[in-house]
Amino acid sequence: MVEVADLVEIIGAENVLTGQAMEPYLTDWRGRYQGSARAVVRPADTQEVARVVQWCSANSVSIVPQGGNTGLCGGATPDQSGNSIVLSLARLNRIRTIDTDNDTMVVEAGCILQSIQEAASKADRLFPLSLAAEGSCTIGGNLATNAGGTQVLRYGNTRDLCLGIEVVCADGQIWHGLRGLRKDNTGYDLRNLFIGSEGSLGIITAATLKLYPLPVAQCTALLALSSMEDAVGVLSMARKGFGAALTGFEVIARNCLEGVVSCYPEQRLPFEGESAELPWFALLELSDSESESHARERFETVLGEAIEQGLVADAVIAESVAQSFALWHLRESIPLAEKAFGKSIKHDVSIPVSLIPEFVATTNTLLQARFSGIEHVIFGHLGDGNLHYNVARGSAFDEDELLARQDEIYRLVHDSVHRFQGSISAEHGVGQLKRDLLIDYKDPVELSLMHSIKHALDPQNLFNPGKVLNV
Repeated sequence: MVEVADLVEIIGAENVLTGQAMEPYLTDWRGRYQGSARAVVRPADTQEVARVVQWCSANSVSIVPQGGNTGLCGGATPDQSGNSIVLSLARLNRIRTIDTDNDTMVVEAGCILQSIQEAASKADRLFPLSLAAEGSCTIGGNLATNAGGTQVLRYGNTRDLCLGIEVVCADGQIWHGLRGLRKDNTGYDLRNLFIGSEGSLGIITAATLKLYPLPVAQCTALLALSSMEDAVGVLSMARKGFGAALTGFEVIARNCLEGVVSCYPEQRLPFEGESAELPWFALLELSDSESESHARERFETVLGEAIEQGLVADAVIAESVAQSFALWHLRESIPLAEKAFGKSIKHDVSIPVSLIPEFVATTNTLLQARFSGIEHVIFGHLGDGNLHYNVARGSAFDEDELLARQDEIYRLVHDSVHRFQGSISAEHGVGQLKRDLLIDYKDPVELSLMHSIKHALDPQNLFNPGKVLNV
């Protein structure tokens, strides 16, 4: 094809994939979306990205940017038309600089999140973004979706961890916005416009990230709880007792952990008897900048008060780094265990923390009334109000029967989220999955402004067409 020959001239034959070589790039991680493309293009640097974009602009070829392909909403999968190229940023994987005086690092979009964490640690610094896919997701994808993870409670979403970005625009121009400044009031905040836009406004090729001091000590505990109300009560106590030192607070339904230990027998739930049968668990972590003894004293004081008040039925406190890792590994294995048990209907929602117990009880009741026997698979970042409220087939349906009801289930859950003043997308983005739902839950003026911005920055609809907005 003429197009492929042109692209080969730009970045070399070995980095323009066609035919069977494209297959891994055309299906999303969940296996839900399968697309087609003219080619998969793998540029080596920002200049090559710009040249590819210029060629696509001149030839009206759309572009689907892709990082680690770990997304859950189909945001990095092309459609079936075959008119797009997939632009893989995997080769843009260099850590350009680390500045420990300014506590920043400049990284390229294709850097694996875990590699960034390790590079920061070697420089005696912390990059706190942490999520289950950190061994394979890329920082470009994290920025594109404004990923959250387990430490949002203390450090914020990816947007909060980024000071500057480098972006290739729709005409191929490069915006050199890698300023490492914490104060810059010189006009519109374009950085935050591109972050979270899922590659629909421009292609992020590099970013300046914030670094933090490594904590001197960390304490981790898994708590057994009788109710979601108790989980919210413990969270309030932990916030008051730990302040900014509270870095993570995860809530997990019992069946989530039962699924993990069933799927991965080498892992185990560290409770026995009645405690193991309780419906909810919470995983919390404190990071202390003073000393191990100071951290332990604060930790045990707050947990002791929670137990005395009847909010915590049982607790396991990690006595070593290995034990802490094992507790977090339980939590992080939930998505993989879910996938192993078959397709489920996933919801990534945010609700005001104070309303979460009522939301869960109400929505569970509504679902069971209409789809008796389905299973509620609920876990997430209670500290920032983000629940992964998933629905599995349970005893009522097989996989195909569940998926045949997915539109009804989405509608019921999302209507409930809306009634409880929440958002239908907390950290996974919109992609293809939720694109057509926005019209029902977003303010019409807000949607109109989003369309105006898309048209202004990408008038040809070059970038990631059909994602976020139906254009």
